[in-house]
Amino acid sequence: MPIVNIQVTREGTSPERDAITAEEKAAVIEGVSRVLLDVLNKPLDSTFVVIEEVDLDNWGWGGLPALEFRRRRAAAGK
Repeated sequence: MPIVNIQVTREGTSPERDAITAEEKAAVIEGVSRVLLDVLNKPLDSTFVVIEEVDLDNWGWGGLPALEFRRRRAAAGK
């Protein structure tokens, strides 16, 4: 019984949205489940997929909160 945990940032896929949609989540769940069926022969009804949305202020990289890292990267022209 596979359990897949997926974390995504709580950002939309376009500028006017601040989260992924229920339809996008459903597509991710179906796609991941299908990969496990195709590659590992794990039945769809025994595969669990958990999607967790992480607020932007709850993660970071490069030693900085995510928004600050992005701000500095943009200022540096990268």
